[in-house]
Amino acid sequence: MASLAQSIRAIIDLLARTALVLAPPLLRVALAVPFFKSGLTKWAGFLSLSPTAVYLFEDEFKLHIFGQPYGFPAPAAFAWLDGIAEIVLPVLLVIGLATRFSAIGLLVMTAVIELVVPEGWANFHLPWAALAVAIVALGPGSLSLDHLIERRLLEK
Repeated sequence: MASLAQSIRAIIDLLARTALVLAPPLLRVALAVPFFKSGLTKWAGFLSLSPTAVYLFEDEFKLHIFGQPYGFPAPAAFAWLDGIAEIVLPVLLVIGLATRFSAIGLLVMTAVIELVVPEGWANFHLPWAALAVAIVALGPGSLSLDHLIERRLLEK
């Protein structure tokens, strides 16, 4: 009986170690994909923001606060910030560089998106927020540039 228990424990430990290696990059990619895909729609070319992106922030996107819709202050600036963040932060996440900061940035973006599209909470915003919080909690994992950099710094 003890041998069976030890075998089960060994299998569980192996699964846990494997998950600790695989979970962080999978979480990073899962969070990065929807933001990156959205970011691609914001650009007409290199450093050329799509007119549609600015239009959305000027006329379509409204912040729903205390039951009232409010326009974005400086909508062109928000369009640029959003366009840049939706490309840069997902790329950083996928390669595992500044991972926790990138996840926090996307968590903040998710909170703003929730204010713009409150009905999207259950289907989109909650899973995105959960992914971001999990990344912050678990860190970048061993398959990341953050891990490589940390190892190099600790060797010196």
